[in-house]
Amino acid sequence: MFIKRALVTIILMPIGIWAISLGGWFFTIVVSIFMVGAAWEYARLFRLAGLKPAGFLIVGGAALLLLGRLFNGFESAPALISLLVLASLTYHLVAYERGSDQAGTEFGITLGGLFYIGWIGAYLISLRGLPDGKWWTFLVLPSCWLADSAAYLVGTRIGKHKMAPRLSPKKSWEGYLGGIVFGTLLSVALAAGLRALAGSSTSITPLSGLCVGLVMSILPTLGDLGESMIKRQVRTKDSSNLLPGHGGFFDRVDSWLWAGVLGYYLITWLWL
Repeated sequence: MFIKRALVTIILMPIGIWAISLGGWFFTIVVSIFMVGAAWEYARLFRLAGLKPAGFLIVGGAALLLLGRLFNGFESAPALISLLVLASLTYHLVAYERGSDQAGTEFGITLGGLFYIGWIGAYLISLRGLPDGKWWTFLVLPSCWLADSAAYLVGTRIGKHKMAPRLSPKKSWEGYLGGIVFGTLLSVALAAGLRALAGSSTSITPLSGLCVGLVMSILPTLGDLGESMIKRQVRTKDSSNLLPGHGGFFDRVDSWLWAGVLGYYLITWLWL
């Protein structure tokens, strides 16, 4: 398992670094692969529980929202969201007429996938599109990963008090606090390194690394717990086995979803 996980990481990490560096279409394509894959897995998870959300609308709608964010930012969002909500309701009205007794619940699940994965996921595109977006993205996402890794290492060694025993039995308060402390400190160091690479023209400083690192250490773990909630409800361990050693796309992007939107607004409110 460890070897498979390491190999996938070795393959994906250079692609991620390259995508963030280039931005534009290439970054959007890479993000879309993960988000569209996550959208498909989201629909699949609920189908395991006997529910029938509109998978093609969740997947296609997520792709549309991501592309819309690339082309014109938030300008097309109201029209796209309105269209997708109406299309979703129409689909589930027909499904109910054809015998789906849980069509109302399934309509809510369809909307949940569109908004959570499509709308929220598109903030990664917005984050990269900010002034100095390349450097901010290199700060926000690794800060999230550093905190998660630190939480895992601390938790596996000294974790005793369960943080959320029903949602994620392996998570501990000791690991969570360790992730906050070490994740924040490492983010400060990362910000200093990025400033050295980018030069004084960037607005990234160790102070911004402290703020970003603190937020990325405290909140994105809720994304992990949120996906765990869905998986526990449908009684499955991973969203799929498409990424050996890592589970599926939804397993990988659960914290990215939170990191992208939180990072975007934190940066625009405080530094831009």
